[in-house]
Amino acid sequence: MSTLAGGVHLLRVMPSPSDDRRPTASSTTQTTRTGAPGARPGKADSVALHAASRGKVQVLPKCAIRSLDDFAVWYTPGVADACRAIVASRERAFDVTNRANTIAIVSDGTRVLGLGDIGPEAALPVMEGKSLLFKYLGGVDAVPLCVKARDADALVAFVRALEPSFGGVNLEDIQQPKCFEVLDRLRDSMAIPVWHDDQQGTAAVVLAALTNALDVVGKRLERARIALVGCGAANVAAYRLLRAAGVDAGELVACDTKGTLHRGRKDLDAQPGATWKQRICRESNARGVEGGIAEALRGADVCLAFSTPGPDVIDPAWIRAMAKDAIVFACANPVPEIWPDAAKRAGAAIVATGRSDFPNQVNNALAFPGIFRGVLDVRARTITDAMAIAASRALAQYAAATGLSPNRIVPSIDDEEVVVREAVAVGGAAIEAGLAALRPSPEDLAESARRAIRTARGSLAALMASGSIP
Repeated sequence: MSTLAGGVHLLRVMPSPSDDRRPTASSTTQTTRTGAPGARPGKADSVALHAASRGKVQVLPKCAIRSLDDFAVWYTPGVADACRAIVASRERAFDVTNRANTIAIVSDGTRVLGLGDIGPEAALPVMEGKSLLFKYLGGVDAVPLCVKARDADALVAFVRALEPSFGGVNLEDIQQPKCFEVLDRLRDSMAIPVWHDDQQGTAAVVLAALTNALDVVGKRLERARIALVGCGAANVAAYRLLRAAGVDAGELVACDTKGTLHRGRKDLDAQPGATWKQRICRESNARGVEGGIAEALRGADVCLAFSTPGPDVIDPAWIRAMAKDAIVFACANPVPEIWPDAAKRAGAAIVATGRSDFPNQVNNALAFPGIFRGVLDVRARTITDAMAIAASRALAQYAAATGLSPNRIVPSIDDEEVVVREAVAVGGAAIEAGLAALRPSPEDLAESARRAIRTARGSLAALMASGSIP
Protein backbone atom coordinates (compact mmCIF):
# COMPACT_ATOMS: atom_id res chain seq x y z
CA MET A 1 0.00 0.00 0.00
CA SER A 2 1.28 3.48 -0.84
CA THR A 3 2.29 5.82 1.94
CA LEU A 4 -0.42 8.46 2.24
CA ALA A 5 -0.32 11.94 3.72
CA GLY A 6 -3.56 11.41 5.60
CA GLY A 7 -2.52 8.33 7.60
CA VAL A 8 -3.30 9.83 11.00
CA HIS A 9 -3.91 7.45 13.88
CA LEU A 10 -4.72 9.69 16.81
CA LEU A 11 -6.69 12.90 17.00
CA ARG A 12 -4.81 16.19 16.87
CA VAL A 13 -7.51 18.88 16.82
CA MET A 14 -10.60 18.00 18.81
CA PRO A 15 -13.28 19.54 21.04
CA SER A 16 -11.84 20.60 24.39
CA PRO A 17 -12.24 18.39 27.50
CA SER A 18 -13.74 19.81 30.63
CA ASP A 19 -11.82 21.53 33.42
CA ASP A 20 -12.63 22.78 36.90
CA ARG A 21 -14.17 25.98 35.55
CA ARG A 22 -16.68 24.30 33.23
CA PRO A 23 -20.32 24.86 34.28
CA THR A 24 -22.13 21.65 35.15
CA ALA A 25 -25.04 20.36 33.12
CA SER A 26 -27.42 21.69 35.75
CA SER A 27 -25.91 25.19 35.60
CA THR A 28 -26.03 25.42 31.81
CA THR A 29 -29.42 25.80 30.21
CA GLN A 30 -30.16 22.76 28.05
CA THR A 31 -33.27 23.40 25.98
CA THR A 32 -34.39 22.77 22.46
CA ARG A 33 -36.53 25.11 20.39
CA THR A 34 -39.54 23.52 22.03
CA GLY A 35 -38.06 23.84 25.52
CA ALA A 36 -37.68 20.12 26.25
CA PRO A 37 -35.34 19.75 29.25
CA GLY A 38 -32.20 17.65 28.93
CA ALA A 39 -32.43 17.44 25.13
CA ARG A 40 -30.00 18.77 22.56
CA PRO A 41 -29.18 22.45 23.13
CA GLY A 42 -30.98 25.03 21.04
CA LYS A 43 -29.71 28.22 19.43
CA ALA A 44 -30.24 30.25 22.60
CA ASP A 45 -27.55 28.19 24.35
CA SER A 46 -24.78 28.86 21.82
CA VAL A 47 -22.87 31.53 23.73
CA ALA A 48 -23.19 29.65 27.03
CA LEU A 49 -21.92 26.43 25.49
CA HIS A 50 -19.04 28.17 23.69
CA ALA A 51 -18.05 29.69 27.03
CA ALA A 52 -18.51 26.39 28.89
CA SER A 53 -16.08 24.54 26.63
CA ARG A 54 -14.02 27.67 25.96
CA GLY A 55 -14.10 27.06 22.23
CA LYS A 56 -14.48 24.02 20.04
CA VAL A 57 -11.01 22.71 19.23
CA GLN A 58 -7.69 21.94 20.90
CA VAL A 59 -4.37 20.18 20.20
CA LEU A 60 -3.88 16.62 21.44
CA PRO A 61 -0.89 14.25 21.10
CA LYS A 62 -0.86 11.63 18.37
CA CYS A 63 2.11 9.67 19.73
CA ALA A 64 2.19 7.35 22.74
CA ILE A 65 3.60 8.65 26.04
CA ARG A 66 4.16 5.76 28.47
CA SER A 67 6.77 7.47 30.63
CA LEU A 68 9.01 10.53 30.66
CA ASP A 69 11.63 8.43 28.86
CA ASP A 70 9.53 8.71 25.70
CA PHE A 71 10.35 12.41 25.50
CA ALA A 72 13.92 11.44 24.69
CA VAL A 73 12.51 10.22 21.37
CA TRP A 74 9.80 12.79 20.73
CA TYR A 75 11.78 15.77 21.98
CA THR A 76 15.44 16.09 22.96
CA PRO A 77 17.76 14.46 22.07
CA GLY A 78 15.91 12.24 19.57
CA VAL A 79 14.09 15.06 17.78
CA ALA A 80 17.42 16.29 16.41
CA ASP A 81 17.52 13.29 14.09
CA ALA A 82 14.16 14.28 12.61
CA CYS A 83 15.45 17.83 12.15
CA ARG A 84 18.59 16.57 10.37
CA ALA A 85 16.44 14.43 8.07
CA ILE A 86 14.55 17.53 6.99
CA VAL A 87 17.80 19.48 6.49
CA ALA A 88 18.90 16.73 4.12
CA SER A 89 15.58 16.88 2.25
CA ARG A 90 12.97 19.56 2.95
CA GLU A 91 10.24 17.26 1.68
CA ARG A 92 10.84 14.96 4.67
CA ALA A 93 8.88 17.51 6.74
CA PHE A 94 5.77 15.88 5.29
CA ASP A 95 6.94 12.46 6.56
CA VAL A 96 8.25 13.16 10.07
CA THR A 97 5.79 15.87 11.19
CA ASN A 98 2.04 16.35 10.95
CA ARG A 99 2.46 18.92 8.17
CA ALA A 100 1.04 16.50 5.61
CA ASN A 101 -2.32 16.51 7.37
CA THR A 102 -2.40 20.11 8.65
CA ILE A 103 -3.85 23.18 6.99
CA ALA A 104 -4.25 26.80 8.07
CA ILE A 105 -7.66 28.50 8.10
CA VAL A 106 -6.83 32.16 7.54
CA SER A 107 -9.28 35.07 7.87
CA ASP A 108 -9.06 38.81 8.42
CA GLY A 109 -12.67 38.90 9.66
CA THR A 110 -13.81 41.37 7.01
CA ARG A 111 -16.79 39.40 5.69
CA VAL A 112 -17.97 36.85 8.22
CA LEU A 113 -21.10 34.81 7.45
CA GLY A 114 -24.02 37.27 7.42
CA LEU A 115 -22.30 39.49 9.98
CA GLY A 116 -19.99 41.48 7.72
CA ASP A 117 -16.77 43.21 8.83
CA ILE A 118 -16.65 42.19 12.50
CA GLY A 119 -12.90 41.88 12.89
CA PRO A 120 -10.51 38.97 13.47
CA GLU A 121 -11.33 38.40 17.15
CA ALA A 122 -15.06 38.05 16.47
CA ALA A 123 -14.32 35.82 13.47
CA LEU A 124 -12.47 33.27 15.61
CA PRO A 125 -15.56 31.25 16.67
CA VAL A 126 -16.42 30.75 13.00
CA MET A 127 -12.89 29.63 12.13
CA GLU A 128 -12.88 27.23 15.09
CA GLY A 129 -16.16 25.83 13.80
CA LYS A 130 -14.59 25.38 10.38
CA SER A 131 -11.70 23.55 12.02
CA LEU A 132 -14.17 21.25 13.76
CA LEU A 133 -15.89 20.47 10.45
CA PHE A 134 -12.58 19.74 8.73
CA LYS A 135 -11.65 17.24 11.45
CA TYR A 136 -15.01 15.57 11.98
CA LEU A 137 -15.98 15.32 8.33
CA GLY A 138 -12.61 14.82 6.64
CA GLY A 139 -10.04 13.90 9.28
CA VAL A 140 -8.07 17.04 8.38
CA ASP A 141 -6.23 18.96 11.13
CA ALA A 142 -7.02 22.65 10.60
CA VAL A 143 -5.57 25.53 12.64
CA PRO A 144 -7.73 28.71 12.83
CA LEU A 145 -5.65 31.87 12.32
CA CYS A 146 -7.48 35.21 12.50
CA VAL A 147 -5.10 38.05 11.69
CA LYS A 148 -4.88 41.83 11.81
CA ALA A 149 -3.94 42.20 8.16
CA ARG A 150 -6.39 44.58 6.53
CA ASP A 151 -4.78 45.08 3.12
CA ALA A 152 -4.01 42.51 0.45
CA ASP A 153 -0.22 42.91 0.66
CA ALA A 154 -0.14 42.22 4.41
CA LEU A 155 -2.45 39.21 4.10
CA VAL A 156 -0.46 37.74 1.23
CA ALA A 157 2.82 38.21 3.12
CA PHE A 158 1.38 36.54 6.23
CA VAL A 159 0.11 33.47 4.37
CA ARG A 160 3.33 33.07 2.40
CA ALA A 161 5.30 33.05 5.64
CA LEU A 162 3.19 30.13 6.92
CA GLU A 163 4.15 27.72 4.14
CA PRO A 164 6.82 25.66 6.00
CA SER A 165 4.33 24.61 8.71
CA PHE A 166 1.29 23.61 6.63
CA GLY A 167 0.21 21.28 3.86
CA GLY A 168 -2.43 23.71 2.58
CA VAL A 169 -4.29 26.95 3.27
CA ASN A 170 -8.04 27.60 3.43
CA LEU A 171 -8.86 31.32 3.06
CA GLU A 172 -12.12 32.28 4.73
CA ASP A 173 -14.46 35.25 5.12
CA ILE A 174 -12.38 37.88 3.31
CA GLN A 175 -14.24 40.78 1.71
CA GLN A 176 -14.30 41.22 -2.04
CA PRO A 177 -12.69 42.36 -4.27
CA LYS A 178 -9.65 41.79 -2.01
CA CYS A 179 -10.40 38.05 -1.80
CA PHE A 180 -9.90 37.63 -5.56
CA GLU A 181 -6.49 39.32 -5.56
CA VAL A 182 -5.26 37.49 -2.46
CA LEU A 183 -6.25 34.07 -3.81
CA ASP A 184 -4.69 34.65 -7.23
CA ARG A 185 -1.41 35.96 -5.82
CA LEU A 186 -1.05 33.13 -3.32
CA ARG A 187 -1.90 30.40 -5.81
CA ASP A 188 0.77 31.78 -8.15
CA SER A 189 3.49 32.00 -5.51
CA MET A 190 3.11 29.03 -3.11
CA ALA A 191 4.03 25.37 -3.49
CA ILE A 192 1.11 24.15 -1.35
CA PRO A 193 -2.59 24.36 -2.28
CA VAL A 194 -4.35 27.61 -1.40
CA TRP A 195 -8.15 27.66 -1.59
CA HIS A 196 -10.81 30.27 -0.85
CA ASP A 197 -13.84 28.35 0.35
CA ASP A 198 -16.30 31.21 -0.13
CA GLN A 199 -15.34 31.17 -3.80
CA GLN A 200 -14.26 27.70 -4.86
CA GLY A 201 -16.09 25.65 -2.25
CA THR A 202 -19.39 27.35 -2.93
CA ALA A 203 -18.92 27.02 -6.68
CA ALA A 204 -18.18 23.28 -6.47
CA VAL A 205 -21.32 22.56 -4.47
CA VAL A 206 -23.44 24.84 -6.66
CA LEU A 207 -22.27 23.02 -9.79
CA ALA A 208 -23.14 19.63 -8.30
CA ALA A 209 -26.52 20.73 -6.95
CA LEU A 210 -27.45 22.51 -10.16
CA THR A 211 -26.44 19.53 -12.31
CA ASN A 212 -28.77 17.29 -10.33
CA ALA A 213 -31.60 19.83 -10.13
CA LEU A 214 -31.59 20.21 -13.89
CA ASP A 215 -31.57 16.44 -14.25
CA VAL A 216 -34.66 16.18 -12.03
CA VAL A 217 -36.61 18.64 -14.22
CA GLY A 218 -35.29 17.15 -17.47
CA LYS A 219 -32.99 19.98 -18.57
CA ARG A 220 -29.30 20.05 -19.49
CA LEU A 221 -26.65 22.23 -17.90
CA GLU A 222 -24.98 23.26 -21.14
CA ARG A 223 -28.27 24.56 -22.53
CA ALA A 224 -29.62 26.26 -19.41
CA ARG A 225 -30.26 29.97 -19.19
CA ILE A 226 -28.88 31.06 -15.83
CA ALA A 227 -29.33 34.32 -13.94
CA LEU A 228 -26.80 35.13 -11.22
CA VAL A 229 -28.23 37.46 -8.59
CA GLY A 230 -25.35 39.05 -6.72
CA CYS A 231 -21.81 39.41 -8.01
CA GLY A 232 -19.67 38.74 -4.96
CA ALA A 233 -17.16 36.01 -4.24
CA ALA A 234 -19.66 33.13 -4.47
CA ASN A 235 -21.29 34.01 -7.78
CA VAL A 236 -18.07 35.16 -9.46
CA ALA A 237 -16.57 31.77 -8.64
CA ALA A 238 -19.78 30.02 -9.72
CA TYR A 239 -19.62 31.89 -13.03
CA ARG A 240 -16.03 30.77 -13.57
CA LEU A 241 -16.69 27.13 -12.69
CA LEU A 242 -19.90 26.98 -14.73
CA ARG A 243 -17.97 28.21 -17.74
CA ALA A 244 -15.20 25.68 -17.15
CA ALA A 245 -17.87 22.96 -16.95
CA GLY A 246 -19.19 23.84 -20.41
CA VAL A 247 -22.00 26.35 -19.79
CA ASP A 248 -22.39 28.89 -22.61
CA ALA A 249 -21.30 32.27 -21.22
CA GLY A 250 -23.78 33.98 -23.52
CA GLU A 251 -26.66 32.33 -21.65
CA LEU A 252 -25.45 33.66 -18.29
CA VAL A 253 -26.81 37.01 -17.05
CA ALA A 254 -25.33 38.42 -13.84
CA CYS A 255 -26.64 41.23 -11.63
CA ASP A 256 -24.89 43.40 -9.08
CA THR A 257 -26.40 46.21 -6.99
CA LYS A 258 -26.43 48.52 -10.03
CA GLY A 259 -28.19 46.10 -12.38
CA THR A 260 -27.28 43.54 -15.02
CA LEU A 261 -23.73 43.22 -16.25
CA HIS A 262 -23.41 43.96 -19.96
CA ARG A 263 -21.01 45.61 -22.38
CA GLY A 264 -22.53 49.03 -21.74
CA ARG A 265 -21.66 49.10 -18.01
CA LYS A 266 -19.08 51.90 -18.22
CA ASP A 267 -19.34 52.59 -14.48
CA LEU A 268 -17.17 49.54 -13.83
CA ASP A 269 -14.21 50.96 -15.75
CA ALA A 270 -13.20 53.18 -12.83
CA GLN A 271 -14.21 50.80 -10.03
CA PRO A 272 -11.19 49.46 -8.11
CA GLY A 273 -10.89 45.69 -8.12
CA ALA A 274 -13.68 45.21 -10.68
CA THR A 275 -11.57 43.09 -13.04
CA TRP A 276 -13.84 40.03 -12.80
CA LYS A 277 -17.02 42.08 -13.25
CA GLN A 278 -15.52 43.69 -16.33
CA ARG A 279 -14.69 40.27 -17.71
CA ILE A 280 -18.23 39.04 -17.07
CA CYS A 281 -19.54 42.10 -18.91
CA ARG A 282 -17.44 41.21 -21.95
CA GLU A 283 -18.14 37.46 -21.99
CA SER A 284 -21.73 36.97 -20.84
CA ASN A 285 -25.24 38.22 -21.58
CA ALA A 286 -25.20 37.69 -25.34
CA ARG A 287 -28.74 39.08 -25.60
CA GLY A 288 -27.69 42.34 -23.95
CA VAL A 289 -30.29 42.18 -21.18
CA GLU A 290 -30.41 45.47 -19.27
CA GLY A 291 -32.26 46.34 -16.09
CA GLY A 292 -32.26 44.59 -12.72
CA ILE A 293 -33.09 41.26 -11.15
CA ALA A 294 -36.54 41.12 -12.74
CA GLU A 295 -35.12 41.46 -16.23
CA ALA A 296 -32.32 38.97 -15.57
CA LEU A 297 -34.80 36.34 -14.36
CA ARG A 298 -37.29 36.73 -17.20
CA GLY A 299 -37.28 33.45 -19.15
CA ALA A 300 -34.36 32.01 -17.17
CA ASP A 301 -34.21 28.33 -16.26
CA VAL A 302 -32.13 28.97 -13.15
CA CYS A 303 -31.75 31.66 -10.51
CA LEU A 304 -28.46 31.52 -8.59
CA ALA A 305 -28.79 34.09 -5.81
CA PHE A 306 -25.94 34.87 -3.44
CA SER A 307 -26.77 38.43 -2.56
CA THR A 308 -28.45 40.46 0.19
CA PRO A 309 -30.33 38.63 2.94
CA GLY A 310 -34.07 38.68 2.30
CA PRO A 311 -36.77 37.70 2.32
CA ASP A 312 -37.93 40.34 -0.18
CA VAL A 313 -34.90 40.69 -2.44
CA ILE A 314 -36.59 38.51 -5.08
CA ASP A 315 -40.27 39.19 -5.80
CA PRO A 316 -42.51 36.14 -6.45
CA ALA A 317 -43.69 37.84 -9.64
CA TRP A 318 -40.17 37.58 -11.01
CA ILE A 319 -40.17 33.83 -10.35
CA ARG A 320 -43.46 33.51 -12.22
CA ALA A 321 -41.76 35.11 -15.24
CA MET A 322 -39.03 32.46 -15.34
CA ALA A 323 -39.12 29.42 -17.62
CA LYS A 324 -41.30 26.40 -16.86
CA ASP A 325 -39.91 24.15 -14.09
CA ALA A 326 -37.65 26.93 -12.84
CA ILE A 327 -34.86 26.24 -10.35
CA VAL A 328 -34.20 28.79 -7.61
CA PHE A 329 -31.11 28.82 -5.42
CA ALA A 330 -31.75 31.51 -2.78
CA CYS A 331 -28.58 31.21 -0.73
CA ALA A 332 -28.21 34.43 1.27
CA ASN A 333 -27.68 33.85 4.99
CA PRO A 334 -29.25 33.96 7.46
CA VAL A 335 -32.44 34.75 5.47
CA PRO A 336 -32.75 33.69 1.80
CA GLU A 337 -33.59 36.23 -0.88
CA ILE A 338 -37.06 34.66 -1.09
CA TRP A 339 -38.60 32.07 1.22
CA PRO A 340 -38.78 28.60 -0.37
CA ASP A 341 -42.55 28.28 0.02
CA ALA A 342 -43.06 31.65 -1.68
CA ALA A 343 -40.80 30.63 -4.56
CA LYS A 344 -42.67 27.35 -4.99
CA ARG A 345 -46.05 29.07 -4.96
CA ALA A 346 -44.71 31.28 -7.72
CA GLY A 347 -43.89 28.23 -9.84
CA ALA A 348 -40.38 27.13 -8.91
CA ALA A 349 -39.99 23.37 -9.30
CA ILE A 350 -36.90 23.10 -7.09
CA VAL A 351 -35.65 25.50 -4.41
CA ALA A 352 -32.32 25.36 -2.58
CA THR A 353 -31.02 27.58 0.21
CA GLY A 354 -27.96 27.86 2.43
CA ARG A 355 -29.93 26.78 5.51
CA SER A 356 -30.12 23.40 7.17
CA ASP A 357 -33.80 23.77 8.12
CA PHE A 358 -34.97 23.59 4.48
CA PRO A 359 -34.42 20.84 1.90
CA ASN A 360 -31.51 21.14 -0.54
CA GLN A 361 -28.96 22.94 1.60
CA VAL A 362 -26.14 24.28 -0.59
CA ASN A 363 -23.38 23.99 2.01
CA ASN A 364 -19.63 24.35 1.45
CA ALA A 365 -19.13 21.51 3.92
CA LEU A 366 -20.15 19.18 1.10
CA ALA A 367 -16.92 20.14 -0.70
CA PHE A 368 -14.00 21.36 1.40
CA PRO A 369 -13.40 18.27 3.62
CA GLY A 370 -13.27 15.89 0.67
CA ILE A 371 -11.28 18.21 -1.57
CA PHE A 372 -8.61 18.84 1.06
CA ARG A 373 -8.56 15.15 2.00
CA GLY A 374 -7.73 14.40 -1.62
CA VAL A 375 -5.08 17.07 -2.16
CA LEU A 376 -3.31 16.25 1.11
CA ASP A 377 -3.24 12.53 0.39
CA VAL A 378 -1.48 13.05 -2.95
CA ARG A 379 0.47 16.09 -1.72
CA ALA A 380 -0.86 18.29 -4.52
CA ARG A 381 0.78 21.66 -5.24
CA THR A 382 -2.46 23.49 -5.99
CA ILE A 383 -6.23 23.10 -6.44
CA THR A 384 -7.26 23.75 -10.02
CA ASP A 385 -10.70 24.32 -11.52
CA ALA A 386 -10.43 20.84 -13.03
CA MET A 387 -9.93 19.36 -9.55
CA ALA A 388 -12.92 21.31 -8.21
CA ILE A 389 -15.02 20.07 -11.13
CA ALA A 390 -13.89 16.49 -10.43
CA ALA A 391 -15.07 16.87 -6.83
CA SER A 392 -18.34 18.41 -8.00
CA ARG A 393 -19.01 15.55 -10.40
CA ALA A 394 -18.24 12.98 -7.72
CA LEU A 395 -20.67 14.73 -5.38
CA ALA A 396 -23.39 14.94 -8.03
CA GLN A 397 -22.95 11.32 -9.10
CA TYR A 398 -23.08 10.03 -5.55
CA ALA A 399 -26.27 11.99 -4.86
CA ALA A 400 -27.79 10.65 -8.08
CA ALA A 401 -26.81 7.08 -7.21
CA THR A 402 -28.49 7.36 -3.82
CA GLY A 403 -31.69 8.93 -5.14
CA LEU A 404 -32.69 12.34 -6.50
CA SER A 405 -35.95 14.22 -5.98
CA PRO A 406 -37.09 17.86 -5.95
CA ASN A 407 -36.27 17.88 -2.22
CA ARG A 408 -32.96 15.99 -2.49
CA ILE A 409 -30.44 17.19 -5.03
CA VAL A 410 -27.39 16.79 -2.74
CA PRO A 411 -26.62 14.31 0.07
CA SER A 412 -26.21 15.10 3.75
CA ILE A 413 -22.90 16.61 4.86
CA ASP A 414 -22.31 13.87 7.44
CA ASP A 415 -22.33 11.07 4.86
CA GLU A 416 -18.78 9.67 5.03
CA GLU A 417 -18.95 8.43 1.46
CA VAL A 418 -19.22 12.02 0.15
CA VAL A 419 -15.71 12.80 1.42
CA VAL A 420 -14.34 9.46 0.20
CA ARG A 421 -15.69 9.88 -3.35
CA GLU A 422 -14.46 13.47 -3.59
CA ALA A 423 -11.01 12.63 -2.21
CA VAL A 424 -10.54 9.89 -4.78
CA ALA A 425 -11.74 12.15 -7.61
CA VAL A 426 -9.60 15.12 -6.59
CA GLY A 427 -6.50 13.05 -5.92
CA GLY A 428 -6.90 11.35 -9.27
CA ALA A 429 -7.32 14.68 -11.09
CA ALA A 430 -4.18 16.05 -9.41
CA ILE A 431 -2.17 12.96 -10.41
CA GLU A 432 -3.45 13.13 -13.98
CA ALA A 433 -2.47 16.80 -14.23
CA GLY A 434 1.05 16.13 -12.92
CA LEU A 435 0.42 18.21 -9.79
CA ALA A 436 0.88 15.47 -7.19
CA ALA A 437 4.04 14.38 -5.37
CA LEU A 438 2.47 11.02 -4.46
CA ARG A 439 0.62 8.60 -6.77
CA PRO A 440 -1.54 6.29 -4.63
CA SER A 441 -4.16 4.11 -6.30
CA PRO A 442 -7.86 5.04 -6.09
CA GLU A 443 -8.28 2.15 -3.66
CA ASP A 444 -5.52 3.50 -1.41
CA LEU A 445 -7.00 7.00 -1.55
CA ALA A 446 -10.39 5.68 -0.51
CA GLU A 447 -8.92 3.66 2.33
CA SER A 448 -6.86 6.61 3.57
CA ALA A 449 -9.92 8.85 3.62
CA ARG A 450 -12.02 6.30 5.48
CA ARG A 451 -9.27 5.70 8.02
CA ALA A 452 -8.77 9.44 8.69
CA ILE A 453 -12.51 10.05 9.12
CA ARG A 454 -13.11 7.06 11.36
CA THR A 455 -10.08 7.88 13.50
CA ALA A 456 -11.34 11.41 14.03
CA ARG A 457 -14.88 10.35 14.86
CA GLY A 458 -13.75 7.41 16.95
CA SER A 459 -11.41 9.60 19.01
CA LEU A 460 -14.21 12.07 19.65
CA ALA A 461 -16.52 9.25 20.67
CA ALA A 462 -13.88 7.91 23.06
CA LEU A 463 -13.38 11.31 24.69
CA MET A 464 -17.15 11.71 25.11
CA ALA A 465 -17.53 8.18 26.49
CA SER A 466 -14.78 8.79 29.05
CA GLY A 467 -16.39 12.01 30.22
CA SER A 468 -13.49 14.17 29.03
CA ILE A 469 -16.01 15.88 26.77
CA PRO A 470 -19.44 15.88 28.50
